[in-house]
Amino acid sequence: MAHPASSAAEEQDVPWVHGIAMHGEPALEPGQPFPYANPQAPKGGTLTLGVQGTFDSLNQFIVQGGWTSARGMRERQFGNNIYESLMVRSYAEPFSLYGLIAQTVRMPESREWIEFELNPDARFSDGSQVTVDDIIFSLETIAAKGRPPFRNWYAAIVQKEITGPNRLKLTFENGENRELPLLIALAPVFSKQATDADTFDKSTLMPPVASGPYVFKSIDPGRRVVYERNPDYWAADLPVKAGFDNFDEIRIDYFRDETSLQEAFKKGLVDALQFRDPVRWSNGFDFPAAEAGDVVKLAIPYGIPANMQGLAFNTRRPQFADPSVRKALRMLFDFKWVNQNLYYGLYTRTAGYWDNSDLSSIGRPASERERELLAPFPGAVDPDVLEGTWRPSDADGSGRDRKVLRAALDQFRSAGYALQDRSLVHSETGDALAFEILAKNEDEEKLALAYIRTLELLGIQATVRSVDPAQFEERRTKREFDMVFNTWTASLSPGAEQYGRWSSQAAETQGSFNFVGANEPAIDALVDAMVGARTKSDFVDAVRAFDRVLISGAYAVPLFHVSDDWVAHWTRISPPENHSLYGHQFDTWWASPNN
Repeated sequence: MAHPASSAAEEQDVPWVHGIAMHGEPALEPGQPFPYANPQAPKGGTLTLGVQGTFDSLNQFIVQGGWTSARGMRERQFGNNIYESLMVRSYAEPFSLYGLIAQTVRMPESREWIEFELNPDARFSDGSQVTVDDIIFSLETIAAKGRPPFRNWYAAIVQKEITGPNRLKLTFENGENRELPLLIALAPVFSKQATDADTFDKSTLMPPVASGPYVFKSIDPGRRVVYERNPDYWAADLPVKAGFDNFDEIRIDYFRDETSLQEAFKKGLVDALQFRDPVRWSNGFDFPAAEAGDVVKLAIPYGIPANMQGLAFNTRRPQFADPSVRKALRMLFDFKWVNQNLYYGLYTRTAGYWDNSDLSSIGRPASERERELLAPFPGAVDPDVLEGTWRPSDADGSGRDRKVLRAALDQFRSAGYALQDRSLVHSETGDALAFEILAKNEDEEKLALAYIRTLELLGIQATVRSVDPAQFEERRTKREFDMVFNTWTASLSPGAEQYGRWSSQAAETQGSFNFVGANEPAIDALVDAMVGARTKSDFVDAVRAFDRVLISGAYAVPLFHVSDDWVAHWTRISPPENHSLYGHQFDTWWASPNN
């Protein structure tokens, strides 16, 4: 399909601006700092963080090694320490971007193209200028050799036009993917001179040349990476960087398991740590430093939808191909028992993929617009989900609620299963329902065992296998699992990333995030509707309809969530007074005075 031409006069009327937003206008005026950073934060000191796992690569953008690359190069919580983009995202807004490497930008209402004007002061860590050629090289390299979904986004550019010494115009086939220009603006920028395009898709431990505020000081593969602040960082005085990148040095240490990481934090070997386990959050602060006030707890309220944490089915497996089987297994998770006996009652049951937000379908009957979107796909949404009355099964907390067990058994019978000699067997094949749950730490293993105890009451032969985080990621990436713990992160602006998580194309694409193997035309159509929405109301309707299809497909056993981001830290480092909608970001913290 040919790209529709727009007149030169129309293009000339499109203004240059300092920021853009997915819907509406960005909140900040030119020159305003981000509201969750402290522009007066002092510079200096060292931040030591810890993570569970290992690393064997410094390239996070490829299939080989992308899942086990070093932390902190380019991510929200640990900072964009190495790589930067044309624009930077404000996490105080649903989806707004402000100029960074590109000092200004312009984009028509149709979103058929976007044009950037680069900051002439932008420099890589070797002192070389960031040029339009570097931008083109970065986009083309990932489009050719990057991992999905990045390569799919950047491959959608049909024309790259240098319109001035520091200007680049990117044209798309059409403006149907309204999010695409913003995703392009967030592409990582590489140095063309210092990056080997021929070997880009190979895992490497060679430190990259990039434009971020830090460079690598030392690398101990699998154990530690140390970043040191670049004293010549080109963007240090830009408003969008005010209050960021405050430490002279950032160390990230790797630990074999969660217990080792927790002990390192208690000993002061790690400065700050996020907690996800209510048991550790409730009872893990009886050590001397916490009792003396040298370690403090910080609960940051989330301003975003709850992440969907669940036990994901690999629907490529024959025992999980039938949605009725998945729905029955979904019923057998006794949340009340788990919450009271394992987690001190601190969790809330998760139902859908955008709980606690206006985007959720839970408790809301489908609107007329939603029903129009779903009409071409009869059967894709269950009636109770369509009417907003569906909820996860509500067992009584005994671990053996007979009402729930009977209802689940009825669901299994509809899928051809029956109890025979205390084993759930398929009537036609004679195969017993059996599967393995893959876990990567003690907490997941404990939760899986609690679930298995209920499954055994219906003769289901489930086992749990614990592996280290590296093996976990490898098996998940290669789809070598039956059921696996997974978290689908949520935002106020879901969009093109959903193709990589849920689309039919991604179902069998190596390295994609579609771990469950979802292959449903309604999903593909609704993601199209989300990314193509021109108004906020159309966007909300599309997301809610999408939520209903995912729930009806029963791709996971929904687990639970908390409403706060739990972080504990030693008082030698300080957080800002305000935080982003997403919780903590360590690139806005600083070393406390007199420490």
